[in-house]
Amino acid sequence: MRTLSFAAAVVGLLLSSCSEAQTKESAGEPKQEKSGKKKGKKGKGAADIANLTRLGSMNDVPESSGLALAEQAGTFYTHGDEGARPTLYKVDATGRTLAELEVPVQGDDWESITRDTQGNLYIGDVGNNNNNRRDLVIYRLNPRNVQQVQEIKLKYSDQQDFPPAKQDQNFDCEATLWHAGKVYLFTKDRGQGQTSKVYTVPDQPGTYTAQLLTKLAIPGEVTDAALSPDGRRLVLLARQEMFVLEGGSLAEALKATPRQISLKGAGQTEGATFTDNGTLYISSEQGALYKYTF
Repeated sequence: MRTLSFAAAVVGLLLSSCSEAQTKESAGEPKQEKSGKKKGKKGKGAADIANLTRLGSMNDVPESSGLALAEQAGTFYTHGDEGARPTLYKVDATGRTLAELEVPVQGDDWESITRDTQGNLYIGDVGNNNNNRRDLVIYRLNPRNVQQVQEIKLKYSDQQDFPPAKQDQNFDCEATLWHAGKVYLFTKDRGQGQTSKVYTVPDQPGTYTAQLLTKLAIPGEVTDAALSPDGRRLVLLARQEMFVLEGGSLAEALKATPRQISLKGAGQTEGATFTDNGTLYISSEQGALYKYTF
């Protein structure tokens, strides 16, 4: 009888505890953490990156993969990534779409866009993930008449195999910039992730062998390039980081030791352009638009 009474008392106590816990939960009181369970730490976001300000989102752009200045101050051109429509999106400094320009070409893998001092745009259809493309082209056009497109076809002077061996796969390009009558191409080292090769082609339509200018020690995979208006600061963007090279000219900057700046938390950064010597705008594949101040 004592055993049965003791068991009944235990059951009653348990039922009472459960009822009390349910009452607290229904009243909005938080549950207690289980003993030994660690709470997750909040990850670093773009707001924590020094000198970086998020301006807005480009909701209409499918995976922004390049960024260039447009005609009016505070406006930009961008475009989608591989498989997207051959469309240029004109956006303002908050990411709001102002216009969509359909370019009458077969878009394969647009990866970059750059602009010359006359307002011409150069769209780099030079994405080459598998390092086996033989149809690389840069489209030259003026946004005032997108129906008139000129082609700068190219191949790399040092590529013999399509594709080359895995360790030699350094013929993908996601970064271009225009400077002094030439288009510069910066490769994305898919083989070893250590070197960005720099090639040049003339900015006029034609078929060219891109000349290898130099090789840069970049411990990352370059996704875009931007040059300040005075030609003294070169930025090579990568995923959630950038590399800054400085000198008295572009030629000197290409000989400088890259300074690495973390953009961890900003997303997959793919587009960059300067608005003045100290202000860089950056876009991410997720659609974010940022301003970085040097």
